[in-house]
Amino acid sequence: MVNERRIYILLSHSGSMFSRAINICTRKPYTHVSIALDKDLSELYSFGRIKPYNPIVGGFVQESFRGGTYRRFPNTKCALFSLKITQEQYNRLIQELARFKAEKEKYGYNFIGVVSAAFNYPIHREYRYFCSQFVSELLLKSGIKIIDKDPSLTAPMDFAESGELECVYVGYLRTYNSEVVNNIPMQLSNIT
Repeated sequence: MVNERRIYILLSHSGSMFSRAINICTRKPYTHVSIALDKDLSELYSFGRIKPYNPIVGGFVQESFRGGTYRRFPNTKCALFSLKITQEQYNRLIQELARFKAEKEKYGYNFIGVVSAAFNYPIHREYRYFCSQFVSELLLKSGIKIIDKDPSLTAPMDFAESGELECVYVGYLRTYNSEVVNNIPMQLSNIT
């Protein structure tokens, strides 16, 4: 495809109290998902903690895999996936992200949605998202459908299990180096 782009989906498990609670409930290895526009992860977005030491105040965040919350939890494990999309889908994704960036003070974390999703009950709250709900809805609004679920019921591991993504790295986030990422797809068994 001539006009193709790659975006990246980062699954992670920091070991914070909140991520451990999610891990206990889901029994899945990863509890958080972010979306990146490049393999350097210089533009990495999600819904999570606004301040690294305050798990209560959350919202739309531009994350740094070398700083912020990830610096606070240096043993964060991750799996990084790439996804080929068209230039048109990429342009729509950039527009959707611009809307979140321009109005980021309006957004908050959807704690109620996380709980309701655990019971398979979708709750949509204006300006409120949890991480996987945000990434799923962002992709859908950009014309990218890789998960056959309502965004408010999407969990981080649904991305890994979608079959649409190529795994390019599994390991500790602190040791991630985009220069040595291989583009040979890894097996899901390496992730779980």
